[in-house]
Amino acid sequence: MSTDPTQVPNVLVVEDEMILRMRAVDIVEDAGFCPVEAVNADEAISILESRSDIALLFTDIQMPGSIDGLKLAHAVHERWPAIKIILVSGQVKPTEAERPANSRFYGKPLGVDQMITELQRMVGAGALTLLPSTTEWPTSQSRHAVETVASSSHSAHDAVLLAENDSLRLLLEQAEIDAQALLVQAGIDAEQREASDKLQKLIVGELHHRVKNTLAMVSAIASQSFRGAPSIEHGQKAMESRLTALGRAHDMLMQVSWARAFSDRKESGGDSQNGASQIQAACWRGRPACMARALSVDLRQRVVAAIDGGMSCRQAAERFGVSAASAIRWRARLKKVGDIVPKRQGGDRKSQRIEAHSQLILEAVTARPDITLAELRELLKRHGISTGIASLWRFFQRRKITLKKRQRTPPSNGAAI
Repeated sequence: MSTDPTQVPNVLVVEDEMILRMRAVDIVEDAGFCPVEAVNADEAISILESRSDIALLFTDIQMPGSIDGLKLAHAVHERWPAIKIILVSGQVKPTEAERPANSRFYGKPLGVDQMITELQRMVGAGALTLLPSTTEWPTSQSRHAVETVASSSHSAHDAVLLAENDSLRLLLEQAEIDAQALLVQAGIDAEQREASDKLQKLIVGELHHRVKNTLAMVSAIASQSFRGAPSIEHGQKAMESRLTALGRAHDMLMQVSWARAFSDRKESGGDSQNGASQIQAACWRGRPACMARALSVDLRQRVVAAIDGGMSCRQAAERFGVSAASAIRWRARLKKVGDIVPKRQGGDRKSQRIEAHSQLILEAVTARPDITLAELRELLKRHGISTGIASLWRFFQRRKITLKKRQRTPPSNGAAI
């Protein structure tokens, strides 16, 4: 046998499974043709558009991508009618009407001898040709022919071994890549499961807490509604009105745009008068708060627990309806001090500024009992002390000192003329 590489037809092998594609390539090579590999129909179309030396399309039917092998065969038959087509599949069996004209179908597993014969019948004899018998040659020519055949057989055997080694190497590399991808995916799945378990525990704890708070609130409303009611009907009406007012306040708090502004104001000293006014209008005893209450320790603990569970400060703040700055401060306070209990609110925090100059103020009042608050402020300003009239008024109020003003100057007798 002899080979002529310049005249070897090319066969386009399209198969997504690497092992099956390697097997198809071996069959094409055994038939004496040059294989060109593609993993899907999109890649096969690109190859056909870039070269014009493909003689036969050898494609699987079920493949990933924009189209399957059957649609690829129809597309190739329409655009390149000279290309022969062989379809193979282990699951589907298209009818002759479903296949392109002059195409062939074979089920998997493929018979090697049958496929080689069919390839050579559709494309040609390939690169392998039969040589004349050595008995017809002279002795010298016969000896030369035997040596040529032996060397050709040896080189063909080496080429087959080299191709098999390359195939095994590619297979091992692919197996290593797949194993690494599986390990990475397993690690990602484990982290996601752990995070989802923590989030589930956090959600369950939050639901339990809210159910308990709701029951306690309803119990308190019922107790206060029926305590001072002259009859059951009056108590029912009072309870209904209070629950309605509470529901309205809750609806207002659930509005996203307003809730975020409200959560930012709570830490800066703001207050929700709307909800309190609704409850107050429904005969809730007590006065509306003039100062925002500090957020509960329980809420602070849940926010910090969510951060420890893997959430960022901003995510935890958004989940529990507080500002991101609050979540950051609570987390920092827990690390620095060891607790997240809010500081005491209210009280006089500015009087010490003016109390530090009490001796100077009292001496000025003793020297001039009729001094006004404005004059006293100017006196303190000359000593480098900046204060306001309201601060001076509270200073004397704490000491129960009332400054008597000058007696009013009576009008002159001529003023009435």
